[in-house]
Amino acid sequence: MMDLVFCGTPMFAVPVLERLVAGGFRVKLVVTQPDRTSGRGMELAASPVKGAAQERGLPIVQLETIKNNDEFRAQLECLAPDAIIVVGYGRIIPQWMIDLPKFGNINLHASLLPKYRGAAPVQWAIANGEWLTGVTTMRIDAGLDTGDILLQAEEPIQPDDTAMTLAPRLAHRGAELMIRTLAGLVQGTLPPHPQDNSRATLAPLLRRQDGLIDFSRTATESGNRLRGFQPWPGAFTSFRGKVLHIHAAVPAPEIALVKAGHFAVEHSRLLLGFAHATALEVLELQVEGKRRMSAADFVNGYHPRSDEPVGSSH
Repeated sequence: MMDLVFCGTPMFAVPVLERLVAGGFRVKLVVTQPDRTSGRGMELAASPVKGAAQERGLPIVQLETIKNNDEFRAQLECLAPDAIIVVGYGRIIPQWMIDLPKFGNINLHASLLPKYRGAAPVQWAIANGEWLTGVTTMRIDAGLDTGDILLQAEEPIQPDDTAMTLAPRLAHRGAELMIRTLAGLVQGTLPPHPQDNSRATLAPLLRRQDGLIDFSRTATESGNRLRGFQPWPGAFTSFRGKVLHIHAAVPAPEIALVKAGHFAVEHSRLLLGFAHATALEVLELQVEGKRRMSAADFVNGYHPRSDEPVGSSH
C-alpha cells in the first residue's frame, strides 16, 4: 500500500482523507493551514482537515509558508512519500514538492477540467447556469489547475442546488475517484492526458462585489448567481438606504409586469423585477441589522410599494 502525504484545509477535503485512511493507505503526514480566528468571539478555529486528522491520530503540520521552508522540505524528503495528495490546501505547491514523489502531486479539483480552473469552481458552475459539473484528478504542475488529467467523474447540478448542497456531493464523488486514481497509478493502467487549453474557463476567487445584484441581468441569471454564491457573498442590493440580502428566490414562471429593480406584491407573493420582463419570487430575505425573514413577514413589516426602486443607493 502507498505511503502518502495529504495537504488540505476545507471541509471539501475531509471525505478524501477519510476514504484514504479507510482504504488502508498510509497517511504519513497531514499538512493543513494554521488555525484562524473566526466568529464574533474571534477565537482560533482549526481547519476541518485538522479536526479529521486529529480524530484519526495522524501527524499534522500547520505552516504559514512552504515554498522556502527548508525544515519542511527535509521532513518530506525523509518521509519519501509515493504521492502527495492535494485537496483545497490553499497554497501554491512549489516545484521541489512537485518533483519529490514517484507518482507526483495528485490534486482533486471540483470541476470537469479544463472548465472552471481556479479557486471557486463549484460556485461559478452554478452561477453560470451549468447543468453538469464533476470532479477531476490531475497531476499538479507549475500552472493554475493546468496539469495532466488522470480521471474524471460527472455530477448533475440540480435546479435547486446551491454551492452548499453541491460541494458535499462532489467531495464524496471525488473521494472515490481518488481511490480509483491511486489504484490505476500503482497498476500502471492510468496514462495521464494533457488538458485542451483552448477550452479552459476560469473560476476566480469570489469577491464581495460578485454578490451585488445587477438588474440588467435576467431573473434566471440572477437566480443562478444567488444559488452559486451561497453562503458568501450571497446576493444583495439596497432598500430604503440599507443593505438587503436575498437568501432564497425562484424564477417566477409567468412573464412578470414588474419593472427591473422594483418590487411588486401580488397576493401573498413578493416579486423582484429583472431585465426582459423577468422576475424572481423572493422567498427569504434580510434587511441590514434585522433577522432573516420570510417574504410574507417582509411585506407585512415594510409594506414595499410596487413603484419603489430597489438598489438605487448602490
